[in-house]
Amino acid sequence: MLKVSYYPGCSLHGTAKEYDQSVKAVCSALGIELKEVDDWCCCGATSAHSTNFKLSIALPALTLIAAEKDAADVPEVMVPCAACFNRLKTAHYHLKKDSILKSEVESIAGREYRGSIIVKNPIDIIYNDIGLPTLSGKVTRKLTGLKPVSYYGCLLLRPPEVCEFDDYENPVMLDSIMNCLGANARPWSYKTDCCGGSLTISKTNIVQRMVNKLITMARETEANCLVAACPICMANLDMRASENVRLPVFYFTELIALAMGLPGPESWFKLHHADPAPLLDVLGLL
Repeated sequence: MLKVSYYPGCSLHGTAKEYDQSVKAVCSALGIELKEVDDWCCCGATSAHSTNFKLSIALPALTLIAAEKDAADVPEVMVPCAACFNRLKTAHYHLKKDSILKSEVESIAGREYRGSIIVKNPIDIIYNDIGLPTLSGKVTRKLTGLKPVSYYGCLLLRPPEVCEFDDYENPVMLDSIMNCLGANARPWSYKTDCCGGSLTISKTNIVQRMVNKLITMARETEANCLVAACPICMANLDMRASENVRLPVFYFTELIALAMGLPGPESWFKLHHADPAPLLDVLGLL
């Protein structure tokens, strides 16, 4: 059993609860024991780093320091949300390099930051720590006929010296996971393009144009769905696409759970704006 600390962040306790539930279901089935970080707090994304640099470091540092209490037994913390992942990695990066900032943040937190916790995304843990052969051995229903494009968005991989995760120009882990499930991941050049993120409410028309372009390009690869690993990306791709270009969008953990025959996917899919049931019914996957 692999023991990992777990930081759900605010989104996975709210609008992305199907991501939270599917992460937990998949981890349990793969032998990953999750321990939620005690007394975690909001990482501040995206408002903190737009207004106050020190606050943008101190907020995620509070969670890193909290996770360090168990670092001797559980040295890794899993962070499914791309925005939270980026903020925790950014805090670790700056605290490691700037001793004055580290002292200031430790004064705010009232505790030392040792830098002993490793921040990872579940894609990384499933691909590298569990491995594709183990994942393949758990598949009971191959996702034959599903042709997803993998969408990382802009927060999981950049800046590369901070995120240290997959190839930041042409990431491949998510494609490999999808192919391992029996799907046919389609190659495309928009894996790391921005979806508009936090502009979704204030500049909806801009986000709609960006999302329509992404999905139009996905359709050109003959994809029949998109796979995301970020609650903000999921919300934009699922809700902001125009009716004439819309495709089903999944969290990658939902598809892993579906391929492993775990309970839950049908109830999670009902939370999606673009109903994926017609596509899955045609493919005989529900």
